[in-house]
Amino acid sequence: MEIALVGIGEIAKAQHIPSIAASPNWKLAATVSRFANLHDVPNFTDFDEMLSACPNIRVVSLCTPPVPRFNYALAALKAGRHVMLEKPPGATLSECQTLLDVAKDQGVTLFSTWHSREAVMVQSAKEWLAGAIVHDLQIIWKEDVRRWHPDQEWIWEPGGMGVLDPGINALSILTEILPDPIHIRAARLDVPEGRQTPIAAFLEFAHPHGATVTADLDWRQTGPQTWDIKAQTDKGTLHLSQGGAVLEINGAPVNAPHNHGEYLCLYTKMANLVAKGECDVDLAPLRHVADAFMLGHRATTDPFDW
Repeated sequence: MEIALVGIGEIAKAQHIPSIAASPNWKLAATVSRFANLHDVPNFTDFDEMLSACPNIRVVSLCTPPVPRFNYALAALKAGRHVMLEKPPGATLSECQTLLDVAKDQGVTLFSTWHSREAVMVQSAKEWLAGAIVHDLQIIWKEDVRRWHPDQEWIWEPGGMGVLDPGINALSILTEILPDPIHIRAARLDVPEGRQTPIAAFLEFAHPHGATVTADLDWRQTGPQTWDIKAQTDKGTLHLSQGGAVLEINGAPVNAPHNHGEYLCLYTKMANLVAKGECDVDLAPLRHVADAFMLGHRATTDPFDW
């Protein structure tokens, strides 16, 4: 299938373009970007022009920041195109629900992707936790914003989510592997002076059986980066590290199954959804983020500059 890629930033260059090239299901037929282009693919600076000029492109993958993404997605769906959304799927829950309603009315596919769920050891962690009673679960997700989002001012604006932009990756894994329904009961958001979104956050979840579930998120960590989920259960301990790439059970490493990469898995899923005429829009991770902003106690911290 021919596909158009909208937004040629770092994530598109590092993940989407190589994954499309490696997939037998897709051919990159156009890009849309005001700032970048590929020398061997037609590039448009206007999204509506691309939709009009390329009627044979039936699928659009959106890699823009979340705030402007809604208008692109809505236009594509109304034009009868299937749409794949980079995480987070939108800036608000309401706009995501609107997109899903339009997709169903148009009879096209809408796929809200969560790439961290495709990390190689996530399903193994899910299977092990399915038969366990969780007593304590901690997310420790700490990285360097200057390394991963250099000079990207949109992350500090309303809708940019701040540290919850990478933190939502952890929440997407949590909502995939934890068998019990949880919700946020308290949050602390550390917001740099003069900015709109947090640079650090601490989330506390209510668990139906009284387990302690927390998430410690921070964008100020230099040196080695930390993407860990640790659980204490009646069966012992689980440690999922490196963003879901490494799993230890009771201190012993678990052999990793073969995996083609997170984004290649997402594009395979998208091809299957289009073939079946189905949508896949799981908003659970975004719901936790929205609740954190609703319940979160704001604390002003040191100013941040690049």
